[in-house]
Amino acid sequence: MAPLEHNSEMSLSESGFDSGGKRNFLQLTDRDGEQPQIASDESGAADSSGLEDSSQERFIGPLPRDGSACGSGDYSSPSYSYSSILSKSDTGYVGLVNQAMTCYLNSLLQTLYMTPEFRNALYNWEFEDSEEDPVTSIPYQLQRLFVLLQTSKKRAIETTDVTRSFGWDSSEAWQQHDVQELCRVMFDALEQKWKQTEQADLINQLYQGKLKDYVRCLECGYESWRIDTYLDIPLVIRPFGASQAYGSVEEALQAFIQPETLDGPNQYFCERCKKKCDARKGLRFLHFPYLLTLQLKRFDFDYTTMHRIKLNDRMTFPEELDMSPFIDVEDEKSPQTESCTDSGAENEGSCHSDQMSNDFSTDDCVDEGICLDSTSSTERAFKPKSLLTFELFSVMVHSGSAAGGHYYACIKSFSDGQWYSFNDQHVSKITQDDIRKTYGGSSGSRGYYSSAFASSTNAYMLIYRLKDPSRNSKFLAVEDFPNHIKSLVQKEKESEEQEKRQREIERNTCKIKLFCVHPVKMMIESKLEVHKDKTLREATEMAYKLMELEGVVPLDCCRLVKYDEFHEYLERSYEGEEDTTMGILLGGVKSSYMFDLLLETRRPEQVFQPYKPGEVMVKVHVVDLKSETIAPPISVRAYLNQSITEFKQLIDQATGLPAETMRVVLERCYNDLRLLYVPNKTLKAEGFFRSNKVFVESSELTDHQVPFTDSLLWKLLDRHGNTIRLLVLLPEQSPGTLAIRPLCQKGGEDSDGAFEGSQGNRKSVEAILEESTEKLKNLSLQQQQQGSSTSDSQKSSDTSDFEHIESPTQDADSNSSLCVAADNRELENRIRATPGGSGGASSDNENQFACEERSDSEVNNDRSTSSVDSDILSSSHSSDTLCNADSGPIQLANGLDSHSITSSRRSKAHEGKKETWDTAEEDSGTDSEYDDNGKSKTEFKYLYFRAEPYSQDDASWETQKCLVVYVDKRITLAAFKQNLEPYVGVPSTQFKVFRVYANNQEFESVRLNETLSSFSDDNKITIRLGRALKKGEYRVKVYQLLVNEPEPCKFLLDTVFAKGMTVRQSKEELLPQLKEQCRLDLSIDRVRLRKKTWKNPGTVFLDYHVYEEDISISSNWEVFLEVLNEPEKMKSMSQLAVLTRRWSPSTMKLGPFQEVILESSSVEELKEKLSEISGIPLENLEFAKGRGTFPCDISVLEIHQDLDWNPKVSTLNVWPLYICDDGAVVFYRDSTEETLELSEDERNELMKKESSRLLKTGYRVSYSPRKEKALKIYLDGGPVKDPGQD
Repeated sequence: MAPLEHNSEMSLSESGFDSGGKRNFLQLTDRDGEQPQIASDESGAADSSGLEDSSQERFIGPLPRDGSACGSGDYSSPSYSYSSILSKSDTGYVGLVNQAMTCYLNSLLQTLYMTPEFRNALYNWEFEDSEEDPVTSIPYQLQRLFVLLQTSKKRAIETTDVTRSFGWDSSEAWQQHDVQELCRVMFDALEQKWKQTEQADLINQLYQGKLKDYVRCLECGYESWRIDTYLDIPLVIRPFGASQAYGSVEEALQAFIQPETLDGPNQYFCERCKKKCDARKGLRFLHFPYLLTLQLKRFDFDYTTMHRIKLNDRMTFPEELDMSPFIDVEDEKSPQTESCTDSGAENEGSCHSDQMSNDFSTDDCVDEGICLDSTSSTERAFKPKSLLTFELFSVMVHSGSAAGGHYYACIKSFSDGQWYSFNDQHVSKITQDDIRKTYGGSSGSRGYYSSAFASSTNAYMLIYRLKDPSRNSKFLAVEDFPNHIKSLVQKEKESEEQEKRQREIERNTCKIKLFCVHPVKMMIESKLEVHKDKTLREATEMAYKLMELEGVVPLDCCRLVKYDEFHEYLERSYEGEEDTTMGILLGGVKSSYMFDLLLETRRPEQVFQPYKPGEVMVKVHVVDLKSETIAPPISVRAYLNQSITEFKQLIDQATGLPAETMRVVLERCYNDLRLLYVPNKTLKAEGFFRSNKVFVESSELTDHQVPFTDSLLWKLLDRHGNTIRLLVLLPEQSPGTLAIRPLCQKGGEDSDGAFEGSQGNRKSVEAILEESTEKLKNLSLQQQQQGSSTSDSQKSSDTSDFEHIESPTQDADSNSSLCVAADNRELENRIRATPGGSGGASSDNENQFACEERSDSEVNNDRSTSSVDSDILSSSHSSDTLCNADSGPIQLANGLDSHSITSSRRSKAHEGKKETWDTAEEDSGTDSEYDDNGKSKTEFKYLYFRAEPYSQDDASWETQKCLVVYVDKRITLAAFKQNLEPYVGVPSTQFKVFRVYANNQEFESVRLNETLSSFSDDNKITIRLGRALKKGEYRVKVYQLLVNEPEPCKFLLDTVFAKGMTVRQSKEELLPQLKEQCRLDLSIDRVRLRKKTWKNPGTVFLDYHVYEEDISISSNWEVFLEVLNEPEKMKSMSQLAVLTRRWSPSTMKLGPFQEVILESSSVEELKEKLSEISGIPLENLEFAKGRGTFPCDISVLEIHQDLDWNPKVSTLNVWPLYICDDGAVVFYRDSTEETLELSEDERNELMKKESSRLLKTGYRVSYSPRKEKALKIYLDGGPVKDPGQD
């Protein structure tokens, strides 16, 4: 790629550009290590946001994306204006920022702000610092907000201070509430805060009206009534059960005051007539507030679907509303009444104080004998019609459904009569047409289904103001503000200016990641924030202090260099640019940088090496083949065009190794080793990049004469690249050092040479391993002499092929590790620790290991059985079945013998032997290291393993012993476990491996064939004692079925079942465990196992059933154990076990469960059995199948009519019964038994008891998509009970 000369006069086509619409590419690069410069335009005008010189108008490079804050910060397009984002709307109004779901709050706040009377009254209130904390003062925070809305130059301001004064935390911002509910709660909170002030009655004066709730006898004319107050009028959109909605607000208001007639069973008891009479019940408005609030009840409940719905029907509302037709004019003619009791108002539009609004009246709830014409409200009630005209000025709109949506407000300014849309931070002008669009509905007729197809954006709350020139106010101008508001304005202005200055500083601050190799703290990371006009020298001093190097390294021994953390590459140094500004060096102020900075340090006698662009960094590791060690890296910088010979000479200067005999190996990527042997080949051709790692070795050994992949150097590097460091937590041991627990021997075996633990004087770890290694060697030689099947590689193996195992020791002076000759085959042979290589099978459990401990899953059944991943949680097992191809079964260390993998459990059952259950197929959920002939399925290689004690600092690992294990991650889990045997103290078949994840979650590693490749350095592993599963075995969770207990499913223990095992044999193994662990002493003939599907009891397993043949079984299987009161009656698969329960209507009770065994699926047989156990005559017996999951609970108040009693079928396995398996629940009753008559109180009491009982069993759990949180404003600033809300 040829560079283009900037002063060339050649045309673009002459320079090589393709014409004809073809795409051309330009690459901008540093020239001689210098950054691209800023070019000025012809006018030489400078962008005020850029550098101070005149050459900073345009940045040579790609243009920033639209909407982004310009990728190059200040070096940006001149059309970009940072302030344009923050400037006020051209309407002159300021928006409110939506915190998350606070649009309903923003709509109400903007409406209150645009109400002159409310805003002016709020300004006239003065906050007293001495009386209250300003943070928790709601009126003060509202006052601040209104001042900012009126004077701020921002486009939108935050409401967090207001919500904080409400006592809300950040979670409240994610709760959407009803705007009308918020209005009530906020007004109540303001009333509480304004007590004993001039604004104490402000809410009542502006928003409170009065109405009369009356009942009038139609026979004598007697009227009982009471006065209620209201803050808003709820208007029904569509009457209950109606097919059409009201078409206008006037129509809904007329329906609101329309009386209803109480007749028939709803007759009213007249105090004058002393009898029940027909009456008329209704509401009358006595007084309308100055600010009239109408709530359109668009949210309803659909009793068909049992869900909340939103009614989107069209409802028009006028710009001017005449309320005179709705005022009461008959109050003077009302007869003398007595005090009103409960008026019995059941109309949805009733306006009782507890249904409509908080009662802010100081009057009693019941007004007795009021003379209406003597009250001020009556005077207002008979005002001329022209004084009852209200003008619309706020429409709060909801867009969405009953499940959620968005609020915004359309508000008319009383200053200019213009309508504006206040949609969170956006404020814009709108027209009357936009207001009419909020009517809702569609253009068609108002039919029943019109709401479903209508627009979801419609008016929800309307606020009108009374047209009364004597009361209508104008907004206070800034010059007319009270003194305390002027002070507040000045204070907020200064705060905003300070924020602006701080924002300007932030705009000009470069924020870049900074690293430092601290002499004490090693590599540390921080963030350097430096102004773009600061010089490199000043930035270095800031970084020096930030990294706390004062007193550790002199300042003149530090410098900042360009650094690539990902590649660990030092890109370049800045020699001679100490006075250059950071804005130029870093390429401008950016939100993120593609590089980092490194604060490099040196010793006083050293000199900094210059880093030039184009150089590559090489980390050189010196390898010593004699000690088999690899030294820490030395950094060397080279050029990509250097040859291998020149590169070796460079390394010679850095390390002192002779270049003549030097071997250089490049690690290009993970474990990809490349020997650099071509002298004239360049580094670039060999694959060098920005940051590289090489290993060098220069010795007189003949290792360089063999092929590289067969050399000792390659093996050492291969081991180095694949070795990981694991922290292994061992199980609890007896007090003392990391002594090895003795391998348990079979009874009667020769324990000579074993671990002499019984004599109390344990041998050292080294002695134990040395002794066991000799035995392994001898055993391996014996096998070869006997003609045992071994591979060629095994036959030629010698001590050089053995793994390195370093025993744990407390001797700090011992640096040499014990090298033990054993490949994976020999390691597996450790479990055959006795000279008697072959022998007969043992037939008793006594041959199990004497030191076998209780499985961890038996202690804590939850730790290893979390349902995260079936692969991860497949039960562990061990490959302890070592079969000899030529001779008989080889006796295993646990006393069991191994049979051919194809042997059937059932064919061996007659031999009377206790066998290992190793007959599972390949897909049984567990693995084996061996094939069907017992041969190893994997080719074993030299794999590294070394362990040493670890003094842990993890508090959770304090009480147990811990190892640091260095292991080749290509080792299989089986070989890894066998390497751990000397440290755990038991064979690998007797312990399990758990991998520890985040939050200390543990999951068992079970795939013995898999390697440790998924592990990484410092992963934690926990070892737990307990027999690991063998091939074909499954861990099973056993639960007790207690059909008549409140909790019918009780966990007992974990056990092991295997393919080929019969149900009776599994019972035989299970009963001793139940006696030991659960203290259940049971007889095998009184115990039943049955299928468990969640909590439902299913098929009864018969004694002769065989797992995996008759019964499907899987990992982490669950099974029910049922204790029988009599010997098992289930003998055949044709039988059916049904759980029955009697329902007694006369006592309203359910009897206990009783099991019925049927010989067929006949309904007649079921009835006969039920008649037999209950004594109910056959012709009177009725039954019904239970619903849901076991125990099929149902309320005794509903069972009589809710179940399908006495279905007309002859067999159980057809609709509607479908009883085809054991465990079905059947209720039955006597059809002649009368149902108990209950009083209302008795029914309510029984309903409560049933609800409590059924709630515990999970009966009829109702679906709730989101739990709604009650809207509260906390007057003390915290979420505690507010007495004002009671």
